[in-house]
Amino acid sequence: MADIFDNWLGKPQFAGHETFPLRILWLRKAYDAVRGGAPLTVFKDDEAISRFGVGRNMAVSMRFWAQAAGIIELDGKELKPTPLGDLLFGDGGLDPYLEHPTSLWLIHWNLASSPDNTTTFYYCFNGLLGQEFRSADLVQAIEQLIERKGWRGAHKTIQNDVTVFLRSYCSRPSGAMDDAAEPLLSELALVQEAGASGWFEFSVGQKPNLHDALFAYALDRYWQDGHQGRATLAAELICHDAGSPGRVFKMDEDSVVERLMRINESTSGAFVWTDTAGLRQIQRSQPLDTDRLLKGAFDEIARHGKAA
Repeated sequence: MADIFDNWLGKPQFAGHETFPLRILWLRKAYDAVRGGAPLTVFKDDEAISRFGVGRNMAVSMRFWAQAAGIIELDGKELKPTPLGDLLFGDGGLDPYLEHPTSLWLIHWNLASSPDNTTTFYYCFNGLLGQEFRSADLVQAIEQLIERKGWRGAHKTIQNDVTVFLRSYCSRPSGAMDDAAEPLLSELALVQEAGASGWFEFSVGQKPNLHDALFAYALDRYWQDGHQGRATLAAELICHDAGSPGRVFKMDEDSVVERLMRINESTSGAFVWTDTAGLRQIQRSQPLDTDRLLKGAFDEIARHGKAA
């Protein structure tokens, strides 16, 4: 298997979350705190506990997740919302309370499609070959990766990071605390406990609550970030390449191809599916307006009351 980090020049990130998984209300709270711009101390000053209603370590974790999810960003000496943060949470925001699976898929994409902020998330969704895995084996695999790459990461740090990854996607036992403490991404059911203690499995398949527009958005980001300048992309890459929609969303090849065959409709002709002499690929005919694409998806969800 090719090294999924071969062309990456960034610095791995295995900490910063203070051992807390991303929770349901945190992104909105973080957005509200920096709306209009805020000093870097807003998540750790003396007022942070009362401002966010959590302990100081949780407030620091809140900032980490909001930045990793692409909701807020550092701008010089202050923190401010990103365009995506404004799109979701601003005046007339598409989903200010994150009630729709489309928002969760979007946040998952931001966390798992790049190693920049959440390296373990990226490795798990793009580097693990099997559908089932043990948490202890995952820790060992990441430590071997660190040694091979000459990175730094203490054993306890990697253990904590793997635990946070698993807690971010796996639901807590019924009745364990309140809904606000439920991990935000558990609703996607992408990772589940596999019965035996310490074993987990990815849920691979169609992903019926993943809107076609969000799939197209992810394909555009993958295209721009890794294959900019290319007029076409092979279906094989879109299904299996590291950082691709097929890998990040844990979709089987047939499910990805099914999406690609109707992508002309979901992108209003910006992406076109072609299958000539066995060469299956997507052609980019024009730039894709991703904001308009997402707005259309949420408008459709609002009309039908569920993801289409």
